[in-house]
Amino acid sequence: MVWHARLDLDYSRRSHEASTVLHFSHDGPLRVLRSLHPEGPGVCHNVLVHPPGGLVGGDVLDMRVNLRQGAQALVTTPGATRFYRSNGAQAMQRTRIALAPEARLEWLPLEAIAYNACDSVNEVHLDLAPESQLIAWDITALGLPHANEPFEQGRFVQHIHWPAQFLERGVIDAQDRLLMDSPLGLAGARCMGSLLLASGSAFPRALRERLLEAAHELLPPLASGVMAGVTAPSERMIVLRGISPVVEPLMALWQRVWAAWRGEWWGMAAVRPRIWAM
Repeated sequence: MVWHARLDLDYSRRSHEASTVLHFSHDGPLRVLRSLHPEGPGVCHNVLVHPPGGLVGGDVLDMRVNLRQGAQALVTTPGATRFYRSNGAQAMQRTRIALAPEARLEWLPLEAIAYNACDSVNEVHLDLAPESQLIAWDITALGLPHANEPFEQGRFVQHIHWPAQFLERGVIDAQDRLLMDSPLGLAGARCMGSLLLASGSAFPRALRERLLEAAHELLPPLASGVMAGVTAPSERMIVLRGISPVVEPLMALWQRVWAAWRGEWWGMAAVRPRIWAM
């Protein structure tokens, strides 16, 4: 059976209570668990679940995340998103994020896994109003090295678009050996990730330098086979990229940098979603 699932998340801030609340609608097998406020009423935490457990050819997951003025939310998942072997059709996960002025979103899903012989697209579209702020990451594992199921066939496309600010479209073809194994490509690594800071207004120079330095301080020493670097491609964005043989060391690094950036940018301690420890 082919699934076309849709989930719309709409966060708003109740000014009289200084609280962020979620209103949502869905169609198909894509759900959001009840809202939690472990940091107090101002930050709404949610977990997205997809009961089928993965995507096959023809499946489409459409997610729209809208934060109204002043709302703040953290969204994650309970486990990996799995793109299974294709049946001849393409599978797609599409996420659209729109932030109103002074809204803050942390988009922190656990890793995506591209299974051998998948044909998959993972798209993220951003729309940030002035003074809005986003911390988002994406981690993709190619195949299952621990299970002796390498990524030898198939295609995975990663597309991130913020109009007039940032455009990335990476095509991972399993049979492109120069890309997969060359020192100028993935160098044999089978996990890749990006961690983004995006601001609807330009970062003050001093803040940008502090955020870059906070990431630099956490990079050495890196686990064996892990490579990572951080840049500021524009005055509104900071990007940390990395590759690793497997997911775990890269995810651990991303969580450390996320915590450091949250503290430096927002003056807030990192509150790890409880689902990550399960």
